[in-house]
Amino acid sequence: MKKILTFPLTTEQIKDLKIGDTVYYTGLLFTARDSGHKRIIESGLPDGVSLTGGAIYHAGPIVAKDENGKEYVVSAGPTTSKRMETLEADVIEKTGVKLIIGKGGMEQRTAAACKTFGAVHCAFPGGCAVVAAQQIEKIIDSKWLNLGMPEALWVLKVKEFGPLVVSIDTKGNNLFENNRKLFDERLERLIG
Repeated sequence: MKKILTFPLTTEQIKDLKIGDTVYYTGLLFTARDSGHKRIIESGLPDGVSLTGGAIYHAGPIVAKDENGKEYVVSAGPTTSKRMETLEADVIEKTGVKLIIGKGGMEQRTAAACKTFGAVHCAFPGGCAVVAAQQIEKIIDSKWLNLGMPEALWVLKVKEFGPLVVSIDTKGNNLFENNRKLFDERLERLIG
């Protein structure tokens, strides 16, 4: 059965998710990369924007306009989440975001924040930028365009966005870190 998470998210909705689970997300999706994360921490969110119960997607979408001047997302591939590792725990604490989406995994500081504040990190498959764009129903808003298109804060409406693989759960379990330890042990046995 397809597990679909819906906005607004609560810890109750996501508390039983386990690392390795596959989920999809429907609702408001906010994009933010390095510069956006820094601005959230330093200055807060723009007026009228709340990430409480929402989802941040580590992505720099490519946006174009149709013949009527309406904006649409052409491509929205995930950015490597580890780039935000030094910032993500503070963003989780400051904003109340419940779902972080990106490429690859994150590390201990983010895992600890997910455990403390009841959030999860999910990995979106790399190389699927067009698929991601097709799951975006519309652009609701954009903020901080002075950072440039990929670094701006985009507010998107998505339907069944995914597949997303839970890589950090609300208990702080970390799929990528667990796999790294397992692979290191296997490598040690092979070369040891």
